[in-house]
Parts: sequence; structure tokens; C-alpha cells
Amino acid sequence: MNAHAAERRRLIIVSNRLPFTITQEQGELKFTESVGGLATGLRTFLASLPDPQSPVSEHVWVGWPGGTVDDALKSAVRKKALSEYRSFPVFLSEQDIDNFYQGFCNKTIWPLFHSFPGNVQYDREYWNQYKKVNEAFCDALQDLIQVGDLVWVHDYHLTLLPALLRARFPLTPIGFFLHIPFPTFEIFRLLPGTWRREILEGILGANQIGFHTYDYMQDFLRCTLRILGYENNMGEVFLNDRLIRVGSFPMGIDFQKFHSAASSPEVAREQDELIRSLGTSKVILSVDRLDYSKGILNRLKGFETLLEESEHLRGAVTLIAVVVPSRIGVEDYELMKKQIEELVGNINGRFGGVSWTPIIYQFRSLPFHSLVAMYAVSNIALVTPLRDGMNLIAKEYVASRPDKTGVLILSEMAGAAKELGEAILINPNYREEIAQALREALEMPEEEQIRRNQIMQIRLRRYNVTRWATDIINELINVTRREETVFANLITPPKRAELLHRYHDASRRLIFLDYDGTLVSYTRRPSLATPPEEVLKILRSLGEKGKNTVILISGRRKSELENWFGTLPIGIVAEHGALIKEKGSEWKMLKPLMADWKPKIIPILEGYADRFPGSSVEEKEYSVVWHYRGTDPEQGKLAAMELTDDLHRFTANIDLQVLQGQKNIEVRNTGINKGTAAAYWLSNERYGFVMGIGDDLTDEDLFTALPADAYSIRVGIGRTQARLSLRSPKEVIQLLGNLAQGDDRSA
Repeated sequence: MNAHAAERRRLIIVSNRLPFTITQEQGELKFTESVGGLATGLRTFLASLPDPQSPVSEHVWVGWPGGTVDDALKSAVRKKALSEYRSFPVFLSEQDIDNFYQGFCNKTIWPLFHSFPGNVQYDREYWNQYKKVNEAFCDALQDLIQVGDLVWVHDYHLTLLPALLRARFPLTPIGFFLHIPFPTFEIFRLLPGTWRREILEGILGANQIGFHTYDYMQDFLRCTLRILGYENNMGEVFLNDRLIRVGSFPMGIDFQKFHSAASSPEVAREQDELIRSLGTSKVILSVDRLDYSKGILNRLKGFETLLEESEHLRGAVTLIAVVVPSRIGVEDYELMKKQIEELVGNINGRFGGVSWTPIIYQFRSLPFHSLVAMYAVSNIALVTPLRDGMNLIAKEYVASRPDKTGVLILSEMAGAAKELGEAILINPNYREEIAQALREALEMPEEEQIRRNQIMQIRLRRYNVTRWATDIINELINVTRREETVFANLITPPKRAELLHRYHDASRRLIFLDYDGTLVSYTRRPSLATPPEEVLKILRSLGEKGKNTVILISGRRKSELENWFGTLPIGIVAEHGALIKEKGSEWKMLKPLMADWKPKIIPILEGYADRFPGSSVEEKEYSVVWHYRGTDPEQGKLAAMELTDDLHRFTANIDLQVLQGQKNIEVRNTGINKGTAAAYWLSNERYGFVMGIGDDLTDEDLFTALPADAYSIRVGIGRTQARLSLRSPKEVIQLLGNLAQGDDRSA
């Protein structure tokens, strides 16, 4: 039994388009089913929901109904949409459609994400309208989302929506799936800085993010690293307050629907008519929506090359080219339609005759049974997108061949190529390669056709569209559970109350506080992380309490800490324990340290600083640090691994240790760490309350040194010896503020 069957939940699907389209004819509303892979695929999945094994019990679909609706009719549309389609419409104005849909979606994101940078339009009004529509979707969901719901946002139209929803519904599981390719960093960075950051942050508002292929997933993760600095571990992105799982899920089709339809009487009749009209010609099928990303002109030119180079095939093969209307009225698409028709006319004029037309061209949509009949009668399916998120036509063709004959020629630029490796894979940019693939397909023995198609059919049958959707939803449920596990040590209200109670009851208290990443967030350059007034005020307030011993325990230099905190009534530890300063006393060393090794180490670090722009070397009294937070994230990570290896080899016989911190590598004397510094204070007096807060590897020594009943607190996510955790420096300041305020009230 499905592990989630006992806790089936309501699913809210959010997409640009609803599963139906509304038109108004003489004041009357007409509802027709939407076409397209997303609408068709999800309809199949939703039809399976009565299955008790499904993680979903019911659903609501939120989206645009496909046209403008008069204000007087909106109430009627909402009522019918909810009662008959379980849908909730988001109404868009003509301006929304022009600037959001036709504008930013189709003139900016679509060409850029499909790697056509020359077609991209950068228009601020488009961007502003895109943001406005995403906010309108968020507003529409405000009163719809209930506790326990799962929200699944779809596609490039709504990349900002997950973060908008996260701000309003922080506990709601949110998934996001992109149905088009995600571009490489080199392409994605062509967006203006603000736009690209907001799009990435918007998508990262989801708990679970899905792509059709591993390549698209990796391109997204690389962009989040290079642009936002967020690293990942095996597809998991850890932010201070959340866990995000990024994965690849190739969308399937309703295999059985196509497979069964191919043997139906309706398809058989249409198939017979096609065979009679085509005669003995071998049939090559091309079906695609009118779009420059689909490579329609390329396949026509490839077919032309075939006829040029293979005279014996003239009159023996026919290409059926079906072009489905798309974005009628858009200048680029009208131009492309004209180019296609001119090329078809030229090829037919050059090679055709009274008894044979090389290309049968149709500019229309095909009803389901007509499409399956086309698949069934065609010896070859020619699918040559220049860039495609998945391409379900390739899968539909294979599924529609009950006898397992037929040859699929598929562009390696389509997401489907990752699954359908038994097809003839080609580079669609090279017309000779298309022609060669056609020759290979025409000559392929039937036994080989069956062998290839049988493998692909087994795969498509097993991983159909219902399995695709179910896997994603289960992943969304699982990632929220994993997040609960990761954050199991978070300081909850009851734990906070217990901590405050222990603090107030203690007659002596010892508090250790790291600085960078704990009291303040990290900055691109360490020198920029000056303490805000709020931090200074809280440290002073806690330090002035007679019961408190407050120690700021940092890796920073003595001079820097003295300058920032020297006047506060607190103790200070510099260089991770090399130097300490008790409240009201002078600086001293816990043990004699040597610095004569620094002239040997510094040139190594400076060599890396020269090689990797944005990095720098910091010399302290008894340690040296290579900082790489300002470097290119990918380059810096690799350089850090290389430098660490070099330093380990160099210091193998020297009494030094190499320590990796947050975007830095430090070399220092062995035997000195935050744990030894903490032990100094712990040995001087007995304390009724001990607390230590830190955020990185250097603080693990501190946590280990604290008594078993101490409150050790890690800031952020990660493996730790700490008993408790907080999400961010902001929460640390809130906790310290609670302690200080409690003292003030009791006084």
C-alpha cells in the first residue's frame, strides 16, 4: 500500500491556462477543453484520483480561462468553473494578455529559455506586467489555500509565484515544475540582473522544483550558485530557513490511450483513407506547433537534401507536414509560416509531378483520432526541435504503434531524447544529418524497428503521465517531511520557554557568541560586516547584568574586535582562541604560540589570491586566512579544494592545522580552537546556565566543550554537535533580545 494513502490531501494546481477555454458568442459563454501537453497530461492524472493509492484526494485547478470575460459574466464563470471543472479562474485584462502573455512570457522568457537570445525583447513594461500578474495569481489563491493543501505551480508564466505564496503561506508545501528547458548560465545571465535574481528567488520559494531532464536541473542549480551563491548537495538546496529539493522528472503520456486508440475502429477508418490516398509511398510524418524552436524549416531542408541526393526515392516517399496554428497575429510567427509555405512550394515545384507530391502540407489542428491515424500510417516520425523541454509527440508516435514497427528520428536537443535513446538521434542544425537519418530509417529492417520500439514502449508504459505526477507529488510530501527532520532541533516555543526559564533561575550565566554568521550575516568582504547598533545594544545590555559572563568568541583579529567591542562589558576571544580578553582586563594568550611559519605559508595563499580574482589573504597575529567569498562560486569552490590539498601536504610535518570555514581557509597553530578558549572560562567558576551559539565548523569545537546540559545552538542547517538550532542571525538577535528584556522586567 502507498505510504501516503492514509493521508491523502487536496491538490491545488496552478498554471497559466485552465483545462478549458472560454469564448463569448453573442453574450453566451462557451467552454471548450484546452489542448496542449500540460492540460492533457494533468487531465489524465486527475482522472485517476479516485484511486485510494494516490497521494491526492481531490483537486482545484487555478488559472486563466484563455480570454477576457465581461465583469457581468465573471460570477457565472466562477460558478460553472468550480462546479463542472473544479477550477478557479484568474481573469486577465487585455493589457495583461498583451504585456504578460504575449510580451514577457513569449517575447522574453520563451526565446531565452529555448536558447534564441537574438529573439529576446527586454521591455520594462513587460517585466512589470509579469510581476503584476504573478501577484494577481497569489491574490486569487489567498482565500483558496487551506491547511493541509499541496500547491503545485506550473511553468515559466509563474516563476515568481512560489516565493509570493511562501511569504503568505510559510507552512504550505509548494511544488514548481518547468515544462520548457532551463537555459545554461551563459544564456540566463543575459537577463537584467534584477530580473534574473527575482526569477531564481521566485522559483526557490517552492519546497520541490522539477525539470524534465537532469541537464535542465543542473543548469538551474548552476545559475542559483553563480547568481545567488546558493550551493547544493545532491540536488538539495539548504537555505537558512528551508530545505529545497530539485529533481528531474521526465513527463510521460497516457500510453494506454494512444496504444489502444491505434486499434480502434475510428482510427482504422481514417488510416484506410490515408493509405488509399498515399498509395505505396513510404510516409514520413512531421507534426508540430508553429514555433521557431521546433525546427520545422530544418526538417523540410533535410527532406529536400534527401531528395537531392537520392533520386531513387523520388516518388517513393512522402512527407506529411502538419503545422498546428500558434500565436496567430504575432509578426515572427506569421513570417515563419510564410517561410514554411514558400519552402514547401519550392520543394514540391522542384521534385513533384502530376502523380506525386513530395510534401503534403496542412496548417491545422488535428483531432485525437486523426492524429493517431497519422501516427499509425507513418513509417517514420521526424521530430527535429532545435530546443524542446520534452516533446510528447515523439512519445505519442511510439505509443501509437501496436505492431511495434516504425522509426522515430528525434533531435538530441529535445528532452525526450534522454529517454528515447533507441530512436535515431540527430543534430537538427545539420540538414545532411537529417537526410542521412531518413535514409537509415527507410532502410531499417523490420526486426530492428520492433526491437527498438519494444524497449521504448516498455519504458513509456511504465513511466506514464500518472506515474510522473504521482512521483512529483510524493516527492513534495517527502521533502516537507525531510525538512521537519532537518529542523527537528529548531527552538520551538516550548523549548524557548524552557531556555528562558533556566536563564532566569540561574544565579550565574555563561554565554558564548560567535560573530560572523551568528550575530550578523556574511558579507562579500569581511570588513563590511560591521556590528549594527542593535547588536551592540544587546551585547551591552546582557554584559551589564551582574549574573552574566558574555564572551564574544570569533576568528577575527584582535585589533578589529577591540575596535568594535572593546568598550563593551564583555569578554572577547580573537583568532578562534589564540588571544583572549576577559571583561576589564588586557589581552593575553592561553599558551605560547609561534608565528615564524607565516612567511612560508603566506606566499602560497597570495599565489591563489593572484590566480583567483575576488579572493584575498588576511594576516592575523597567529594565523593566516585565504578568503574566497568574492570569487566566482564554482571556481572558488574548486580552488578551495586544491588549496586545502596543497596546504595539507605542506604542513604535514609542521605543528599547524588547516581549517575550512565559511568561504575561507585558515592556517593556524594546532591545539588552539574555540573549545579550548571556552574551557578556560568553564574551569574558573560553576554556572547554572551555559549557552553557546555559532554557525560553522569552528564552532563545533565550542559545542563539544560545553557541559551536557548547556544550550548549544547551531545557526543554519548542517550536521552539528549542537543540541538546538536557529534559522538565521535574525532569530539569534530575537532570542538574545528575549533574554535581555526578561532581565529588565525582573529587575
